[in-house]
Amino acid sequence: MFFDRPDSGEISLLVNLQIDNDREADDIVEFEELVLSAGAQPVAIITGSRRQPSPSYFVGSGKLEELQAAVASHKAEVVLFNHSLSPSQERNLERELKCRVIDRTGLILDIFAQRARSYEGKLQVELAQLQHMSSRLKRGWTHLDRQKGGIGMRGAGETQLEMDQRIIAQRIKSINKALVKVRTQRDQGRRSRRRAEVPTVSLVGYTNAGKSSLFNRLTQAETYAADQLFATLDSTLRKVELPNFGQAIMADTVGFISHLPHQLVEAFRATLEETVQADLLLHVIDAAHDYHPEFIREVESVLTEIGAQEVPQLQVFNKIDLLPGREPELQRNSAGKPYRVWVSAKTGAGIETLLEAVSELLAGEMSDQLLRVAPSEAKLRSKLYAANYVENEEITDDGHYLLRVRMPLQEFDRIKMLGGVVIAVSYTHLTLPTNRE
Repeated sequence: MFFDRPDSGEISLLVNLQIDNDREADDIVEFEELVLSAGAQPVAIITGSRRQPSPSYFVGSGKLEELQAAVASHKAEVVLFNHSLSPSQERNLERELKCRVIDRTGLILDIFAQRARSYEGKLQVELAQLQHMSSRLKRGWTHLDRQKGGIGMRGAGETQLEMDQRIIAQRIKSINKALVKVRTQRDQGRRSRRRAEVPTVSLVGYTNAGKSSLFNRLTQAETYAADQLFATLDSTLRKVELPNFGQAIMADTVGFISHLPHQLVEAFRATLEETVQADLLLHVIDAAHDYHPEFIREVESVLTEIGAQEVPQLQVFNKIDLLPGREPELQRNSAGKPYRVWVSAKTGAGIETLLEAVSELLAGEMSDQLLRVAPSEAKLRSKLYAANYVENEEITDDGHYLLRVRMPLQEFDRIKMLGGVVIAVSYTHLTLPTNRE
């Protein structure tokens, strides 16, 4: 359309500079993974350091000459920068290097364009691309300039560049309108789940932390999972049965990354609302990665940006199968609540512990009760069984059901408000053997 995506397998030259005013050096390994995820073929990496970027070329004159020589010797077709470039810097570099130049934002957008599968995902990626490219349109069609004077030379009064900008603006408006409909549909789905009192658990985390593998393990789903950056773009929702709680909705979401382009945060806001509106976040962390503390900070930063910093969170340290001697473990905070679980989505180690921790956090305070349910309330009894609340049952001489249940206190209070339907019986009056004993 208005942007050209590079074909898979292009010969690429990588550029990564350490800028003095950066808080920390960009991870060159992650940059290489991004390049490979885009389908490019890196042949060389140009590194260096500068006190501050050059306004014209980002790099200095000496580094520019080094880049020119490297492009010529390797016959590179594209130069990829692990930095954000201004439109003028990008144009100046392309003029001097005689090949295409793409910055980190453009590279991530390209990966997203390859990964998007759903209608919504494609819309969001196109919106982000158009917003990024709108400032990078070039005056390349001067032969179509229609601001000439003279008989037979007059036109509509706008250049081809202006026409492109206008058409892009119209397309952006059209996409935003379509995304509003998507957001409305998502809101309706969330309202339906709230009416049905089904909580939502959203998986978040740095890209390639194993969210989709964990999602598949928890829900028995078969969503695409691969050892690559941004394998998942489109949100996937599945039901999961939680022990001693009942049903919940599990949501798999797009992964985060350092210096996540602002355009993507804005474009994917409809998808990220699943995170903001969730009842609980499972922050999935690659426990085997050397930089996982930095990744945790990056994820927390994005959660703050989208307004999800107040949503309750459980840290899930994944990939313990790569840590020799590391066993599954549930860690609790000073208040006694679960805050960290060590698991392996690949082997399934610790998954049951994770499900129990999720149940506990969603349930809040649990209530152990003995309920007397009339025969006419068989529907309520079925619901208690369906939610896995019932631990044991007996039938009295008059046909009533005596149910020993363990359920969230909030849910028990709701049942009591039904008015005479259920009678709570004190343990001192009746005791039933429990399957847990």
